[in-house]
Amino acid sequence: MAQVTVQDLHKSFGTVDVIHGVDIEIADGEFVVLVGPSGCGKSTLLRMIAGLEGVTAGTIRIGDRAVNNLPPAERDIAMVFQNYALYPHKTVAANMAFALKLRRTDPEIVNQRVQQAAEILGLTPYLARYPRQLSGGQRQRVAMGRAIVRDPQVFLFDEPLSNLDAKLRIQMRTEIKELHQRLQTTTIFVTHDQIEAMTMADKIVVMQDGLVEQMGTPRVLYDEPRNVFVASFIGSPAMNLIQGEARRDGGLRVEANGYRLPIDSDCGVEDGQSVLYGIRPEHLDLADDGFAVRVSVVEPSGSETLVVFRSGENEIVAVFPDWHDFKPGETVHLRPRAERAHLFDSATGMRI
Repeated sequence: MAQVTVQDLHKSFGTVDVIHGVDIEIADGEFVVLVGPSGCGKSTLLRMIAGLEGVTAGTIRIGDRAVNNLPPAERDIAMVFQNYALYPHKTVAANMAFALKLRRTDPEIVNQRVQQAAEILGLTPYLARYPRQLSGGQRQRVAMGRAIVRDPQVFLFDEPLSNLDAKLRIQMRTEIKELHQRLQTTTIFVTHDQIEAMTMADKIVVMQDGLVEQMGTPRVLYDEPRNVFVASFIGSPAMNLIQGEARRDGGLRVEANGYRLPIDSDCGVEDGQSVLYGIRPEHLDLADDGFAVRVSVVEPSGSETLVVFRSGENEIVAVFPDWHDFKPGETVHLRPRAERAHLFDSATGMRI
C-alpha cells in the first residue's frame, strides 16, 4: 500500500487543455472517489495515474517515487476497467493468473494467489468457466480478482459498475467497499454517479472542466458545499436553489417571490445582496405557516414521496417520508428548516 500525491497536474491534447493544475493528496489505505459530469477530466486523471496517458506538466507520486516517466507495469498499480477486458478464450482462473504468468511468477505462488482471490470474491465454483458462461456481476468479480492477485500498492477503478443493472450495481457497490475494508489497499474510484461516491468514499473529489471544485468527506460535501456546482451535484434529488435578496431587518432572511425564507446563520451577507437560497428536498416540511406552492408532479416510491412543486418561476422539489396523497394543481405550504439552509452569492456561485 502507498499514498498517492498529485501535484499541479496538467494535461493537454494538442492545443486543448483538459486538466488544469490539479492537486490531490490520497492517504495510504484511503478510498477516494473522483466524481463529476462527463468530460470533467476524471477518467483522464485516472489514466495519467495509471500511466496510460502522458503528463503535460506536474508530478504524480506513488509512495516515495515520482512515476511520471515509469511505464504502467512498473507503477505497482492494478486497474479495473469499465468493460472488464477479460480474455474470452481463457478460463476464470487463467484470466486471473495471466498478469502473474507474464511476470514469470512461480506457478505455486500463482495458484495460491488465484485461490485466495477466488475465495475472497466467491469465485471458487467458477474457476473452470469461461467469461461467456458468467453473469455481468461475476465477470466484474473476475476483473477485480485479476487485480487482487497482483497485490498492488494502488487499485484504480474506471466506472466499473456502469454496465450493470440497478440491483447488481448496489450489490457490487457493497462488495467493493467490503473488499477495501478487508484489504485496506489505497483505492481510486472514478464514477459519474454521485450516489456511488457518497456511499463508498472515505474522501470525494468533485471535478468540473478539469478542475477540482471541492474535496472532502461525503458529509462535508453534503453539509458544506463550497459552491453552487457542488451543492447541485452532490445529493439526490439535487438541492433547490431559489433566487432572492438577503434582508437583515429583524434578523437575517431571504425574500423571494413575495415570501420570506428563514436561515439560521449570521454569515457575512449584506442587506439587499442578491443570493441563491439553497435547501435540500429532504429539509422541507409541510406547515400551515410556510410559503404556498402548487403541486406539479408526484412520484411515490413506497418509503418516501418525491413531489415537484411550482412557485412563480421556481421549481421546488421536496421529499417526504411515507406515502402522501397529493393531487396535481393542489396548493400546499412548505417551511424550510432554517438550520439546514445555505446561502450562495448569485454573481460568483460561491458559498457565503
